[in-house]
Amino acid sequence: VTYGIGTGIVVAIGDATEIGRISELISTASVLQTPLTRRIAKLSHILLIVILITATFTFVIGHTLRGMDWHDSFIAAVALAVGAIPEGLPAALTIILAIGVSRMARRNAIIRNLPAVETLGSTTIICSDKTGTLTENAMTVQEIYAGGESWSVSGSGYSPEGQIDRMEGWDSVKSEALLECIYCGVLCNDSSVFEKESKWVVEGDPTEAALLISGQKAGIDRDELNEKMKRLDLIPFESENQYMATLHEAGDGENRIVYIKGSSEALLPRCKSELEPDGKIIEFDSERALDAADSLALKGLRVLAFARKELKGKDEISYDDIKNGFVFLGYQAMIDPPREEVPESIRICHEAGVKVKMITGDHAMTAGVIASRLGISNPPDEYGYTSGVMTGHDIEELNDDELIDAAEETMVFARVTPEIKLRLVKAHQAKKHVVAMTGDGVNDAPALRQANIGIAMGIAGTEAAREASDMVLTDDNFATIEAAIEEGRGVYDNILKFIVWTLPTNGGEGLVVLLAMLLGTTLPILPLQILWINMTTAVCLGMMLAFEPKEPGLMQRIPRDPSAPILSLQLVNRIILVSLLLCAAAFGFYFFETHRGVEEIVARTVACNVFVFGEMFYLFNCRSLTRSIFKVGFFSNPYIWLGISITILLQLGFTYLPFMNRIFHTAPINGDMWLRIIGASFLIFFTVILEKTIVSKIMAIRGKPDIAL
Repeated sequence: VTYGIGTGIVVAIGDATEIGRISELISTASVLQTPLTRRIAKLSHILLIVILITATFTFVIGHTLRGMDWHDSFIAAVALAVGAIPEGLPAALTIILAIGVSRMARRNAIIRNLPAVETLGSTTIICSDKTGTLTENAMTVQEIYAGGESWSVSGSGYSPEGQIDRMEGWDSVKSEALLECIYCGVLCNDSSVFEKESKWVVEGDPTEAALLISGQKAGIDRDELNEKMKRLDLIPFESENQYMATLHEAGDGENRIVYIKGSSEALLPRCKSELEPDGKIIEFDSERALDAADSLALKGLRVLAFARKELKGKDEISYDDIKNGFVFLGYQAMIDPPREEVPESIRICHEAGVKVKMITGDHAMTAGVIASRLGISNPPDEYGYTSGVMTGHDIEELNDDELIDAAEETMVFARVTPEIKLRLVKAHQAKKHVVAMTGDGVNDAPALRQANIGIAMGIAGTEAAREASDMVLTDDNFATIEAAIEEGRGVYDNILKFIVWTLPTNGGEGLVVLLAMLLGTTLPILPLQILWINMTTAVCLGMMLAFEPKEPGLMQRIPRDPSAPILSLQLVNRIILVSLLLCAAAFGFYFFETHRGVEEIVARTVACNVFVFGEMFYLFNCRSLTRSIFKVGFFSNPYIWLGISITILLQLGFTYLPFMNRIFHTAPINGDMWLRIIGASFLIFFTVILEKTIVSKIMAIRGKPDIAL
């Protein structure tokens, strides 16, 4: 209802209504943890256990073995905990995800749920609607079958320019069956097409719009026809029924006609006769009608069937009135051209290890042909059989356990209802897949909620679908999903880079404190200095990794295993290596300076700067987890240099400004000390380059994938 008032009869309330049924389905849909949240939670749990054990160990060593009072031992344990906790990780995650949201928005994907940014990068299956997502949603009737004859329809799009010609035999002739088939498409129709600013605009369903244009090409005036055959009642289209019926006046008196349109599966069983070109009604040849539908479907055309039935003395129709007794009028077959960019996007997804599956309400053969043209499935054989296609009826015959294996091997699902969509999502998730599901209707909301990534259409989608989704496509285009997956993988890479960059700082600081306790020496860095190091490096250096451009070959990787830990063994080894290098440099320089007779406050300042500048140089190593910085390019991310400049200024203030000296217990250092600090930082930088080279060669020999996965 768009405007006006009306009176209605309440036939159901609460859970018995259509909205109530959908709400119940939504409530059964599980809200799943994203792969990122699971991995971060697992990493946090491991870090917490390690930090608690190490801090306790430090306290015990200090108090029992080193004879320190409990206060000093507690301070040492706190210093270790402060140093080992990656405080900047939550903020970094949020910022990296937010930047990913911004990048996706520029590519027509609006993210409604922040963690969904990364989940896209883990997607293993995309279940996509056909109409409007894989295709242009610009229906055009190309062929009509009526009275045993085929007719071609010229023209394209929603322009009424074109004509209808008989496809074989002699010239175009008048056919009662043809006219009735077209009348049915015009009368059993709730949409409209009009010209606005030299452009044809559709209000309503594109399929119905195509039927109206077909009528105009046949010279039918819709307004005159509606005036002549006034509509009295209708049964609206529902995906479960796959038909729409309208009741019309048929001349004077009590004569009435029911026109019905819908899928061939829904209409043909209701027909007992058919209309001949000369207007005669003969016994219905169902086998011939089925063969005609299959022939049209094999051309990749969407097939709609049309029929009529005479009633007397009725102004309303019920479902009982349309169970049988219809006269078959024919088919109108239309094409919805695939979007030009979609086949390439599907190819890229397949290269990336992401399966693309098509879900449609179309005939199975039509779906199979379109899917083969898009590169989703193999083309039909000479008998019209398409492997890898399941219909909604096939799915309803299977229980949930049987569907799990069947869905895994199937690429195309035809004649699918929203309820079946929900079952398909759950079936794929039972195989540990990360599922992205598209939808636009109210009934799609349960499947969108259940999917790991629910994707709603921004143009054709309903508000309910958008509310249940994690992502909205502003252009309703499948290519946008492929772009979003690429961005999601880039976001995950940047999160991983930050983690691999920040943990060595925490590990190195914790090792310094632990080593001091074991050796019974004073702390080379104080808790407040540790906080300074963590704050400045995380904000000024680590955050700059959020702006890293996507690495080449992102869409040639296979999807990450959702159950795999966030850090591979090779990356854990790198973190340990850099932690040891930072610890050795900071502890070594602290002892070197104190043994030279330098004041302890100066030695601690040197140790602090070793950590900061060591992390600064290591930052270049983390700009790619597998490639050398010499291949990445030193200047491909200008934000890195901004962060480095700010960090250097802050460290100069930390080292030389009197008020900061008082706050952080630091002191000025000389040029020789700076040379040693820079030298140690260079050593860390080149050591990691060497480690990358060695690991890459080993992985290549073993034939294993990228260590970042």
